[in-house]
Amino acid sequence: MLAPATIEDARHMLAPALADPDPVLIFEHGCLYNAAGELSPSAGPVDLDHAAVRRPGTDITLITYGGSLTKTLTAADRLSGESVDAEVIDLRTLRPLDVASVTASVARTHRAVVVDEAWRTGSLAAEVSSRIAEEAFYELDAPVERVCSAEVPMPYARQLEEAALPQPADVVAAAHRAVD
Repeated sequence: MLAPATIEDARHMLAPALADPDPVLIFEHGCLYNAAGELSPSAGPVDLDHAAVRRPGTDITLITYGGSLTKTLTAADRLSGESVDAEVIDLRTLRPLDVASVTASVARTHRAVVVDEAWRTGSLAAEVSSRIAEEAFYELDAPVERVCSAEVPMPYARQLEEAALPQPADVVAAAHRAVD
């Protein structure tokens, strides 16, 4: 199960997915359809087995995937202005989950925030948080924070949708709860 978050990933995950002998699901985030940018001519197939470190950091790990990546990177930029150096991990592959990359990052930063547009109950954020607790519990200096959507049916009106979905300010607030 793949969840591309960048133009490069959306383009270059396809070939390895088609070459895989097992079924591969690609979850495309609707908000990324209007994304524009240049594809690097040197870019090639994406490693489907490992998460990507989109921004290195030392104070806290922000873990996300798909359409939440842009908001998480925005939050990391805001945090850097507040003297919090956030590492951003893009999961890219949801199953099998690259727990090793996540726990390695948590071992370096000792704090984690998981950002997911799903509901908090039964979400991928719950699974990632559980894996961190199981495999990196003694590395944590604070509880794992989760930033998820409001547990309501997704509103149609733009303003209500924005209120229901995680926003950069929500990620910044969760990071401060973990760091302070």
